[in-house]
Amino acid sequence: MTKGPGRGSGGPPPGRGRGPDGRGPRGAAGRDDKSGPGAARASGRQTGSTPRPPSGRADGSGRPGAKGGGARRPARSGMVPGPRKETPRKETARKEPARKEKGSERTAGAATSTKRPARKKTPARGAAGEGRAARTTRSPQGARPKSDGPRGPRPGGGSGRRPPPGRPPRPRVPFHRRDPLKRLNVGLLVVAFVLSLFAGRLVQLQTIESDEYTQQAMLQRMREITLPAVRGDITDAQGNPLAMTVEARAIFADPSLIKPEKRQPIVNALAPTLGLNPATLLKQISKPDTRFVYLAHGVRPDQARLVSSWNFLGIGTLPEYRREYPNDSLAAGVIGFVNDTGRGAAGLESSLNDVLAGKAGWQRVEISPEGQHIPMGEDQKRPSVPGRGVRLTLQRDLQFKAQQAIEQQVRATRAKSGTVIVMDPRTGRLLAMASAPGFDPNDYADSDRSRWGSPLVQDAYEPGSTGKVVTAAAVMEHGGVTPKTPYTVPDRIKKWDVVFHDSHDHAPEPLTFAGVLAKSSNVGTIMASESISEEQLYQTLRDFGFGQRTGLPLPGETAGQLEPPAKWSGTDRYPIAFGQTVSVNAVQMASVYSTIANGGVRVAPTLVAGTVGEHDKFTPAPAPERRQVISAKTARQISDMLEGVTTNEGTAPKAQIKGYRVAGKTGTAENVNPRCGCYDGGGYTASFAGFAPADDPRLVVQVVLRDPKRGSHYGGDAAAPVFKDVMSFALQSEKIPPTGSRPPIIEIRARD
Repeated sequence: MTKGPGRGSGGPPPGRGRGPDGRGPRGAAGRDDKSGPGAARASGRQTGSTPRPPSGRADGSGRPGAKGGGARRPARSGMVPGPRKETPRKETARKEPARKEKGSERTAGAATSTKRPARKKTPARGAAGEGRAARTTRSPQGARPKSDGPRGPRPGGGSGRRPPPGRPPRPRVPFHRRDPLKRLNVGLLVVAFVLSLFAGRLVQLQTIESDEYTQQAMLQRMREITLPAVRGDITDAQGNPLAMTVEARAIFADPSLIKPEKRQPIVNALAPTLGLNPATLLKQISKPDTRFVYLAHGVRPDQARLVSSWNFLGIGTLPEYRREYPNDSLAAGVIGFVNDTGRGAAGLESSLNDVLAGKAGWQRVEISPEGQHIPMGEDQKRPSVPGRGVRLTLQRDLQFKAQQAIEQQVRATRAKSGTVIVMDPRTGRLLAMASAPGFDPNDYADSDRSRWGSPLVQDAYEPGSTGKVVTAAAVMEHGGVTPKTPYTVPDRIKKWDVVFHDSHDHAPEPLTFAGVLAKSSNVGTIMASESISEEQLYQTLRDFGFGQRTGLPLPGETAGQLEPPAKWSGTDRYPIAFGQTVSVNAVQMASVYSTIANGGVRVAPTLVAGTVGEHDKFTPAPAPERRQVISAKTARQISDMLEGVTTNEGTAPKAQIKGYRVAGKTGTAENVNPRCGCYDGGGYTASFAGFAPADDPRLVVQVVLRDPKRGSHYGGDAAAPVFKDVMSFALQSEKIPPTGSRPPIIEIRARD
C-alpha cells in the first residue's frame, strides 16, 4: 500500500480517530496541559473571546490543526471510507459533559485519558473533499505527534478552538458569576427569619405567659418554713417547772442535692449521732424528687452544731424548741409528754395541747439551688403566737414524797401498780398525784407504753370496804341508823341463794354500827343497808360521785361502773353495800373522803389552778363546783366513827400519827378473774383512805395497791403504812399543827 501523504495544514490533529460516520471524535492524545479540552473550554468562555463557530465538532471534524489548518484529513489511497473500528479508551477521572451542537451530537466516547492505546489508521477527510490521506502515528506515552510546521495562532487571539473554515462562528455563552449582593440579601433574610422566631418566643415568654412562668419559678425557689410557737410551761403551785421548753434544732434534708455516692456516708454519720434508724434515714434521703424532709426534731444545740460542722450538702438545721422535764419521772402520769412532732401525746400535755402549744407561724423565703437563703429575695412572715403556761395545784416536794413512798411499797409488796393522792378537802385541790411504776417523759420511747397513761383516773377498781362510808352515810341519812345502833353480827349471812361472809371467821358479835364500821364487817354492813331502799342507796352513791367522771383534764378517765337499780339482780344490792360489784377510779374515791372531811360538802377535784399568759399574767381557773351531799351532822358522826378504825381495836392501827387525830377506812377488795369472770384467783386490791386532823380536816390521803403478792394483802397492812408516811410529811410541809383535842370515845361493842 502506498503511504499517504503526511499531515497537512488542513488535516485533523494528530492522534484523532474517526467515528462511525467517518468523522474523527475529540481526542486528548498529543495535547499538552494548556491545549486540552478543559483549557480550550475555559479560555473560550472568557469574556471577550472569539465566538465559537456554529458548525462545531459534532462529527469530530473541523478541529484546527497545529498550523491553523481547518481542512479535513484526505482519505487514504486505495481504501474506501467505512465505519471506523474504535479502540477502547481508558476513562479518566474527569469526563467532559456531552453537549448538543447544531446538526450533530457529541459521541459518548469523548472522555479523554492520559494514555491512549494505538488505533488503526483511517483515511482522513480533507477540507472540502480535497487533500490526500495522511498517516499519523502516536508517539509514546500519548505525546502529540510532530506536525509539518509550527502551530499557528488561534482565531480571535485566544486559546479557544478555531472554527472550521466555511462555517460561521458559533456564539459563545458568557459565564456570569452569581450576584454577591443577592446572596447577601438572601442570607440576611434567613437570619432575620430566625431572629424573628426567637423574638416571637421571647415575647411569648415575657408577656403572654410571663405570669405562669414567673409563678413556676417562684415556686421552685420559695420554701415555707414553719415557725414553731414556744410551748407554755407546766409548773407546780409555787411556780416550779414540771415541764419546760428549751431551745433546740431540727435536722432536715434536701434529697435533690444529695448525690447517690454521698448517701451512705451521711447515714453512717447521722444515724448514731441522732439515734435514728439507718434504714429509715437512708430511705428519707434517697428521694431525688423531694426538696425537704425532716430527719429529727428536738436535737440539742451541741449535737446540731456537730452535724453542721460536717458540711454535708443537702443537710441543714432549723431552730425550734424541745420539751424538757427537769424532774424526770416526777408526776409523769399526770403531765404526760410531747412526742417528736411537738404535739402532746399523753397526760396534760395531750389534753391541754391547744392551750400549751399556742399557734405556729410561718415564713416564706427564697432558697438557692444550693439550699442557701437568698438574703434579698422574697420574704414573707407570720409570727407565731406563744402558748400559755399552766399552773397546777400540785406541790413539787409533796409530789416527790408521795411518789417515792408508793414506788417503794410497790417494790416491797410486788404489787402490779399503786397510786397515792393528796387532796385539800376544803378547796378540792389535788396536792399530789403519784403512781407507780412510772416512766421518764424525757426518754418515753424506751419505756413501756402501758405506763404512759394516768392510772389515777384510767384504772378502775372495786373499792371494797372503803366504799362502806357511802352506805353509812345513806343509812344514817335515810334509814335512821346512828353510831350506837346495835347489831349482832355473825361471820356470814345468806341472802337468797348467795352466802356473804366477813374477811375472817368469828362467832356472832354484838357490835354498834360504829363497831361494824371499825371492824369493817361485811355482814354488819349488809344488815344496816336493809334499812334503806335500793334507790336510796343508788342515789347516795351518785351524790358522792360514783359512776361519774371527776372532770379533771386528764385523757382517758373512766367513770367507773354503777348500774341503776333496774339492772340490779336480786342480790346485787348486798355486795354494792360493802363496796363490791361497783368500780371507781382513785380520784373518785379520794373525793368521797374529802366530802366527809369537809362537812358533807363535795368540792369537785381540781388539778389546774390557772394559766399564765404574756408578761406572766396569771388567770385563775374557775372555782370548782360545790354541793352539799350529806348533812354536816352525819359527816361529823361518820368522821368520829372513822377515828375508831385507826385505834388498836380497829383495822388500821398502822395509820396512826403521833400527836394527830387520824380518821380513815381500810379496804380489801377481791379482783375479778378475767379467765372465769369470778372472784376466785383474781387477787386483791388493798387500799386506805383517811384525813387529818380528824377534828379539823386539812388533808386527805388515799392509797391504792393493786394485787400485792408479798406480805399481807389487807389494806391495814399494805396501804396504811404508806398513808402514815405521806400524811406525816404533808402535815409538816403544810405546817399544820396538831389540834391538841382529845379524840371521842367510840363505842364499838354494843351493850347487852
